[in-house]
Amino acid sequence: MPAASPTDPGFDVVVLGAGLNSLNLTIAFHQQYGMRCTTVVRIPVAMNERTVTSDLLVLGADASDEDMRDALIDLASQRPAGRPALLLTNADSLVEVIDRFRRDLEQHYLLAQVDAQLLSRLADKAEFAEICEELGIGTVPTVIVDFSRTTEPDWNGGEELPWSYPVVGKAANTAEYHHVQFPGKKKVFFLETAAEQQDLVRRLRESGFTGRFLFQELIEGDDTAQRSITAYRSSRGEVTLLCAAQVLLGEHTPEALGRPAAMITGDFPTLTAAAERFLDAVDYVGFANFDVKIDPRTGRECFFEINPRIGRNNYYVTAAGESVARHVVEDRVHGRDLEQVVVTAPVLYTILPLRLVLRYVRDPALAERVRRVARTRLRNPFRYGPEGLWMRAYSVVSGLNFVRKYRAVYPRPTDTGF
Repeated sequence: MPAASPTDPGFDVVVLGAGLNSLNLTIAFHQQYGMRCTTVVRIPVAMNERTVTSDLLVLGADASDEDMRDALIDLASQRPAGRPALLLTNADSLVEVIDRFRRDLEQHYLLAQVDAQLLSRLADKAEFAEICEELGIGTVPTVIVDFSRTTEPDWNGGEELPWSYPVVGKAANTAEYHHVQFPGKKKVFFLETAAEQQDLVRRLRESGFTGRFLFQELIEGDDTAQRSITAYRSSRGEVTLLCAAQVLLGEHTPEALGRPAAMITGDFPTLTAAAERFLDAVDYVGFANFDVKIDPRTGRECFFEINPRIGRNNYYVTAAGESVARHVVEDRVHGRDLEQVVVTAPVLYTILPLRLVLRYVRDPALAERVRRVARTRLRNPFRYGPEGLWMRAYSVVSGLNFVRKYRAVYPRPTDTGF
């Protein structure tokens, strides 16, 4: 659908959080409605300061959650009476902030996210796996270690895992894990021996971590075995948007491991159907993003988690021809549902140089497809047309920095992606 002319759309959009998380959202609204959003951050990031898609409100590094709530209410008081405004975020911790102050914020903003009870359930990767099993959706074999039970005699933290090594370790709840610090902390652990696994258990216990931690059978396959699904389910219970993409290369620094950096969209009917079934089963509201991996041994689709937000790299949906902004605006501002759109058009989304991406794509057929799509359908959010020269220069510098990072932390593709 073509973008609207750059006139006042009759509503405002406020996005919480910095970096690409928010930039990809504000690009979608700018492209579709010709509008500038307001991005609210604690610490400013240059890309948010320089973009033409948003104005920036900086709260300061020491701003509390309550300060953020008060700033949002003050911002709302500056709008003309009766003018609607959407409040969105693309960070787990800020999804929780919005939910915590939902009663205050709903008086001033239109929200499009699940309530606290469902948010808590879905944020836990262990709960997610249990729901998938009930629905017949494939998941990864998992052992759950509950660190709130370390003093109980039947605690399973010291038990052997039922698979051969290596195995993968990660927290069940990302937001809960965010507040814990210990030596060697990572988002995702690749554990090659039982001794490494037990050492991690010890460090988690000594750090005071009281959440649940998952140890999972390693599903082999490099980054190209991963899939991403973005969806929107309206407040009236209709899934109006589904889009899936194959990951080509993810980030590999410890703090960002598993975060896609290059993807190619296409037709993945079994994945989008499973995602829709899940969202309907839990009565989901708002944007959702699923992480999936295809087991190269069997072709089995293994759903890893759901993020209760649109996902950092959501521009791959807008770039493929369907603005993500349209779905939340029609639902929450206009009170109606769009007919379901399943995006299948091929587009190559990347924040990396193409030559770097191709270095890690080992399947010749996939590499040729990437080259073919890249000739006419390569999209980088930092090269969004209306942006100025600074953002284009940033894309070049950022790309060179990524080249250096991959040489240091992931110099060549592996069979596991680690």
